[in-house]
Amino acid sequence: MTFKPATWPRKLRSQEWFGGTSKDAIYHRSWMKNQGLPADLLDGRPVIGICNTWSELTPCNAHLRDLAERVKFGVYEAGGFPVEFPVFSPSESTIRPTAMMYRNLCAMDVEEAIRAKCIDGVVLLAGCDKTTPALLMGAASVDLPAIMVSGGPMLNGHFKGERVGSGTHLWKFSEAVRAGEMSAEEFVEAEASMSRSAGSCNTMGTASTMASMAEALGMALSGNAAIPAVDSRRRVMAHVTGRRIVDMVKDDLKPSDIMTKRAFENAIRTNGAIGGSTNAVVHLLAMAGRCDVDLTLDDWDRCGRDVPTIVNLMPSGKYLMEEFFYAGGLPVVIKRLGEAGMLHKDALTVSGQGIWDEVKDVQNWNEDVILPVEKALTQSGGVAVLRGNLAPNGAVLKPSAATPALMTHRGRAVVFEDIDDYKARINDDALDIDETCVMVLKNCGPRGYPGMAEVGNMGLPPKILKKGITDMVRISDARMSGTAFGTVVLHTAPEAAVGGPLAVVRTGDMIELDVAERRLHLDIPDAELAARLADWSAEKSGANPRPASGYAQLYHDRVTGADTGADFDFLIGCRGNAVGKEAH
Repeated sequence: MTFKPATWPRKLRSQEWFGGTSKDAIYHRSWMKNQGLPADLLDGRPVIGICNTWSELTPCNAHLRDLAERVKFGVYEAGGFPVEFPVFSPSESTIRPTAMMYRNLCAMDVEEAIRAKCIDGVVLLAGCDKTTPALLMGAASVDLPAIMVSGGPMLNGHFKGERVGSGTHLWKFSEAVRAGEMSAEEFVEAEASMSRSAGSCNTMGTASTMASMAEALGMALSGNAAIPAVDSRRRVMAHVTGRRIVDMVKDDLKPSDIMTKRAFENAIRTNGAIGGSTNAVVHLLAMAGRCDVDLTLDDWDRCGRDVPTIVNLMPSGKYLMEEFFYAGGLPVVIKRLGEAGMLHKDALTVSGQGIWDEVKDVQNWNEDVILPVEKALTQSGGVAVLRGNLAPNGAVLKPSAATPALMTHRGRAVVFEDIDDYKARINDDALDIDETCVMVLKNCGPRGYPGMAEVGNMGLPPKILKKGITDMVRISDARMSGTAFGTVVLHTAPEAAVGGPLAVVRTGDMIELDVAERRLHLDIPDAELAARLADWSAEKSGANPRPASGYAQLYHDRVTGADTGADFDFLIGCRGNAVGKEAH
């Protein structure tokens, strides 16, 4: 931790717009004053942007307008001037083809909004899965002082005496209906219990994972990740964050000071300890790219491989985010990592302190929720990075959500060429498949879907479910919801739609999975694999047609592979250049 605060007072960036008596300055100030603003709000004090992903079409974020008001209280108290602005809000539950396709659009919106607007620092309001990485990606590219407030998870669900996790029980109940163990009427009845308050998923899904990643990176105040959305302490967090960003501007404490390689390593280890979503892999890789930090899949395996999963939350465990907060939340987990020698303790945070200073005195109030290391859900958690002739650039698997007996497996491939092929055939009792087979789904990666949808945790065939089988090995180039579970190999790269080896797997091929050895192998001769790849083309396969126009075409043409974060190639390594030329 080598940060040295800037001198204060000094002329801030916003005075390029508002300072002086020139025609340009009067132009900028006069239009702002039509909102009834006192003149002294533009006198050189920090102008703080509140970057809000509020939207009624993003249910996880529909309460963020209230949090924005609380941020404003804090900014005013600390002597700043808050100004709220909206950005594109990709919702996991209401956007098609997938919110992941629009993460990069949101990040571009955030980047250009921050760069173009007359602000000195920014508070990032996020909640739903893609909004957290998108806002951090955009803010990192501009590198003005920035801090995040998460919307927080919803309250626990309950159905017929059972604790219900949003997402996790959607998958479980859906499989139960297909197995004939639950009626459609009961499924609809359970719907009301799945989302019973404002907030994001109450499991350790992607939203909660990414809120945890923001805190572990040091980009949010300690304790931010787990406070329930409707708890009064969530409003307090927003309020004190508003105060803090003013001091960050005065000190000139920027994302480049905080989001270092050591911070990303802390986040990777934290992800292992919480049993976090595999989506964190693709998001942290993209965020690191914006920060000019050299982070690879190998770092995920190196840093996360030996981290025990100690947070007993769905989908890996039995509790939900509400209990996690009551137990002490993420600070307890980070403290455990520090005690185990798995934390860069001096990594700087938005508080201006090292991360260890934030957590060293916290207590664990429930050791059945945040487990002792000797009682960990799995001693080797994190994300397993697999390689082999089927995934030359890597694939990922979440051990804490997988079935131990399937972690070493050899089985016959049953191939689905795309998601439509899967949907057309999976419920057919004539499908030649049994529980020893390996389900393979192609053309669902960043270009293939497009957008790399959360379809990798393919539902099992009803005839398998009716045997009482609840898990099989599944392989795809897709993603999986952070709320989902199973022995699921994801993010296989290169993806099928660009001619990766996954594209030439055929039904009947034998596939070997060995998680301990980090191996994923298509069991055919090298010469045959080479011949199949040489014969493949996008035209022959019908995969990956180029969209005619618009953002979809930009996405198709410029998105990178999952192994590098699925960002746009022209945006990687673009940090800086915060102040542009004015138009007037």
